[in-house]
Amino acid sequence: MSTSAPTVLAPNAPDARIAIIDTLWNQEIVSALTSGAVATLLAHEVKQENIHVYHVPGAVELTYAAMRLMEQKAFDAIIINGCVVRGGTPHFDYVCQSVTHGMTELNLRGEIPVIFGVLTVDNEQQALDRAGGCLGNKGSECAEAALHMISL
Repeated sequence: MSTSAPTVLAPNAPDARIAIIDTLWNQEIVSALTSGAVATLLAHEVKQENIHVYHVPGAVELTYAAMRLMEQKAFDAIIINGCVVRGGTPHFDYVCQSVTHGMTELNLRGEIPVIFGVLTVDNEQQALDRAGGCLGNKGSECAEAALHMISL
């Protein structure tokens, strides 16, 4: 049994307007996710001028920024990118839970899709593997998800 997702080509969306919000925390990893997302959007004919990248300090601030951008009604989808690495305290759990809950709440509003591009990993190597390493680029996968959701 395969554990990988089936390959379904994302539709081209030349008129799509996409916001990507990324964190400044773990910037090396997050910038790789954002680069992957932008490259994938461009490959699907999204115009460069329709891709807007915003930065917030950390993962908890992602949902606030997404809500504010959603209120502008200027985008067809929002991708939130971040990386939370497990440490020796429960802080990891609180941050991950907060971001997941906030993103779910925004999606339940049904205005536009908010795509979860936040890596939640045990160590930096796992993050690097998912940000362009041996496990691909989750930012690219999020861009494809955004295109699918826009076409929904």
